Amino acid sequence: MRIGNREFETKGHTYVMGILNVTPDSFSDGGRWNDRDRALKHVEDMLAEGADIIDIGGESTRPGYTLLPDEEEIARVVPMIEAVKENFDVPISLDTYKSAVALEGVKAGADLINDIWGLKYDNKMAGVISESGLPCCLMHNRKDTDYIDFMQDVAADLAETIHLAEQAGIRDEQIILDPGVGFAKSYEQNLEVINCLEELHVLGYPILLGCSRKSVVGLTLNLPADQRVEGTLVTTVMGVMKGCMFVRVHDVKENVRAIKMTEAILRGGKA
Repeated sequence: MRIGNREFETKGHTYVMGILNVTPDSFSDGGRWNDRDRALKHVEDMLAEGADIIDIGGESTRPGYTLLPDEEEIARVVPMIEAVKENFDVPISLDTYKSAVALEGVKAGADLINDIWGLKYDNKMAGVISESGLPCCLMHNRKDTDYIDFMQDVAADLAETIHLAEQAGIRDEQIILDPGVGFAKSYEQNLEVINCLEELHVLGYPILLGCSRKSVVGLTLNLPADQRVEGTLVTTVMGVMKGCMFVRVHDVKENVRAIKMTEAILRGGKA
């Protein structure tokens, strides 16, 4: 899969998506990277630590988050996309579920659209992505938690998302799926979807796993967001073992090392 000017293998290696939140209220790093120079230094650090792609988000999606007007979200993310593009040669993912924000992000140089509503929030989003020709990451989400058979329902929901993408003309080879850990799921269901990731491979698309510092880690270990690195690393190891293409993380260095070690074990030391 081509993302920006880089080719990514969809199987056989797990890449690291480093998180850059330009928000005042994200659950683990709200306000830390709102300043342009600090944000660029953080990107520089993440790239030095081994990040393969940078995911820029302008609206917190933590539980109880405040919905931003499109104009405010655009004002946050577009200058940051432009600044990162000017200073670094790295693919950029834009974390948004709004078509107007995606459209401006594409103009600013985003290389991938990361939609936490899997094209189901904004009926114009699929068309914007299709017309851009960019790859996309489409996440499982829903407004209710009334599951009958949890994993089958998650797969069915994602199949609906894929259908929306196909109807809009988004090519199969441009789609990554995200199981949506932390979204419309109970604590137990979050654990289940991580444990059963391989069941989603039947859909035929690469998978991104995003568990970094999330409540499923905090609740398991009874730890605040800034002390969830080890728990996150376990989810990353699970992701590697279950064939994920990407993990989306805050702590790049530690996750890169965990991936390298896991892949070495799985290869049995072979190159």
